[in-house]
Amino acid sequence: MQVPADEKTLIARANRGEKAAIGQLYNTHIQAIYKYVRYRVDTDSLAEDITSEVFLRMVRELPRYNYTGAPFSAWLYRIASNCITDMFRRQRYDTTEELPEELPGEHVDPLDSVAHAENQAQLRQALQLLPPDYQNVLILRFVNDMSHAEVAAVMEKTEGALRVLQHRALKSLANALQTIQREGGEQ
Repeated sequence: MQVPADEKTLIARANRGEKAAIGQLYNTHIQAIYKYVRYRVDTDSLAEDITSEVFLRMVRELPRYNYTGAPFSAWLYRIASNCITDMFRRQRYDTTEELPEELPGEHVDPLDSVAHAENQAQLRQALQLLPPDYQNVLILRFVNDMSHAEVAAVMEKTEGALRVLQHRALKSLANALQTIQREGGEQ
């Protein structure tokens, strides 16, 4: 996968310390990185903290960034993965449940909202039971809607190896969801 010429130019400008170029890289990638991080951690506030750390590291490490043929976003996803790993290593995450920032509107059925939130919580719980590579492939493919080629570049794997990894990850996720649902029904 080739980095577009305009992105190479933007990266070169950012390497020289141009704030506008750094801001443009941030604006281009912030939503995808946040979405990726959010599916790996329990709370919005923790996802925001880690996403901030990703972009701080980006700014700090940009002068040492070298184009390797992979997209710039692959480098950012690796930084995000490392930040998440660091966070889990430190075990400094908050396990309390966070209140939603927005209340459902009057037109939303409260039972539907509760069911959706419960499904999301079960999915996050099941994802967190999987090995990091499985989490990465599923989140990048299905949450961030990246192609096999893009995910292969991020994870530094061949497309064939990525497809096998995705297949195994989906099977493991299905098993984890069944276990969670079975345990939830026994309480």
